[in-house]
Amino acid sequence: MNNLCVLCLGEILWDCLADQTTTSIDQVQSWTLYAGGAPANVACALTKLGTPAGFIGCVGIDELGQSLVSLLQTVGVNQVGVQRHPTLPTRQIEVLRLPGGDRQFARFRDHDTTAFADTHLQAEQLPIELFDAAEFLLLGTLELAYPLSRRAIERALELAEQRYLKIFVDVNWRPMFWPDPDLAKPLILELVQRIDFLKLAAEEAEWLFNTIDPGVIAHQTGNLEGVLITHGEQGCTYYLNNNQGTVPAFPVAVEDTTGAGDSFVAGFIHQLCSQGISGLTDPETARSIVTYASAVAALTTTRAGAITAQPSFSEVEAFLHQHQ
Repeated sequence: MNNLCVLCLGEILWDCLADQTTTSIDQVQSWTLYAGGAPANVACALTKLGTPAGFIGCVGIDELGQSLVSLLQTVGVNQVGVQRHPTLPTRQIEVLRLPGGDRQFARFRDHDTTAFADTHLQAEQLPIELFDAAEFLLLGTLELAYPLSRRAIERALELAEQRYLKIFVDVNWRPMFWPDPDLAKPLILELVQRIDFLKLAAEEAEWLFNTIDPGVIAHQTGNLEGVLITHGEQGCTYYLNNNQGTVPAFPVAVEDTTGAGDSFVAGFIHQLCSQGISGLTDPETARSIVTYASAVAALTTTRAGAITAQPSFSEVEAFLHQHQ
């Protein structure tokens, strides 16, 4: 466990991806299940790139939950932190594939959002030895929506702060996960005050900070070492240790954008683990790190699913060489 670099905490679930391209759930004739959940996606993508990662989350004791644990094991993600709830099911969410490759979360299968195993992640069961071994803690914000998993996030923050881990948050705003969406903004903004790196989609930046300028957001918060804002096919903007810039998106044939943002995060953290955070002080190094993250995201959009679509280290290297 001593080689663990990144610890990812949050949801792992099944994306039920529509087999037909449509804007209406009524027109979907069949679905295909793909493993997903933003923190789990990041853990898997990191491992495929060669950065050791662990996952902390909660699944049911059902077959769907066991399949997710088996997938983590197959990919090579540390699963010591996976908890199993004895009665609640593993989460499933139906996802529409829109014309043009974008996706839209439509509904949960058969249950209210509060009635899935991931909402019952237990703070007292977090393995302290994982925090002893890691350098980074990656958090999403969806589990802030539920009291028990919110308490687990608080405990994880305490453990990370005591050990001087760098903390990275991907906002991943999904109103349908929140029983009371009005609680989301104040809870997320409170979380942001305790972290080092923040990634947002452009619409999330506008919603939380009333700006899409990463430098303005960094100065508003006063504590962030880096802010990354993704703009889909328009690329991304960044502010990293006083270096600010824009990286255009790579031109690729998009099949499915599910998990692209998570792959971007994984590519970025992978580079920080490889090159060290001190590299962000150099403008060219900072830009190359963001370019690498963009390449990982672009490759993920060329295949269906989140985890299944993630590229290997060699695929990313070949892709970057091709686009130099």
